Amino acid sequence: MTKTAWLFPGQGSQAIGMEGNLLEHPLGKNRLTQAETILNWSVLEICQGEEDKLNQTLYTQPCLYVIESILAELLLKQENPPALVAGHSLGEYVALFTAGVFDFATGLNLVKKRAQLMDSAAGGKMVALMQFNRQELEAKIATTPDVVIANDNSLQQVVISGTPSAVDEVVSQVKAKRAVTLKVSGAFHSPLMQEAATEFAQILAEVDFNDAKIPVIANVNPTPATAATEIKTRLIQQMTGSVRWREISEYLVQTGITEVVEIGPGKVLTGLMKRTAPDLNFKNIANIDEISI
Repeated sequence: MTKTAWLFPGQGSQAIGMEGNLLEHPLGKNRLTQAETILNWSVLEICQGEEDKLNQTLYTQPCLYVIESILAELLLKQENPPALVAGHSLGEYVALFTAGVFDFATGLNLVKKRAQLMDSAAGGKMVALMQFNRQELEAKIATTPDVVIANDNSLQQVVISGTPSAVDEVVSQVKAKRAVTLKVSGAFHSPLMQEAATEFAQILAEVDFNDAKIPVIANVNPTPATAATEIKTRLIQQMTGSVRWREISEYLVQTGITEVVEIGPGKVLTGLMKRTAPDLNFKNIANIDEISI
């Protein structure tokens, strides 16, 4: 029997044209119009415009949330709910929407404010490392202040985050096949985001969450949760906490998941998970044509 998890990618998966033909479906048209009212700008225009603008955190996060949420909502109308949902960083908000923790508008308002706070963060640096010695990396980070593993994506792919000097020191002393500096202004998913996290926690405190209809695996705690209070606590921790994606991948295998559906543009999560859980069946849904409607 197939046991499925739906996964939602985050920042880094965006691409010009990722809106596809969502406007052709009544639900897609409705959600895109609703989003423009909330954001005061057009998701369609951003997705059809210049890549540099789409890649700005301020626009990237709301665009991904809107597109992935529409696809998830359409899929829920056609298929049985999955056994579990999870999302990578920003994608966790789509997972929570899919699980019924909040409605589309509430989620978009939260993402809009989150993106504004993260976009205004400055003084940080993030670098992705591929094919490195994990023991060496962890030892170096343990003795270097102001730098952490922000995204533990797989055994051989992580993102480190911190002050520019601390990040540069780690990169210079840990051998890796590739080191790619991310185009972000802040040290996301690190303690350096504490000021933004504190402000965002005050925003979250004013928002009512529902218990999840589908168990949600959080970035900061790779175990399923359905209680609204626990989900909100984990979300508050997310801005400063590490994205523990490697452990999420391992948990899916341990709990008997047999199929993973990545919902959103690109195949970033599929690529990461194939390294950790190669025996899973993978499916990707990036546009309406890939949904039986």
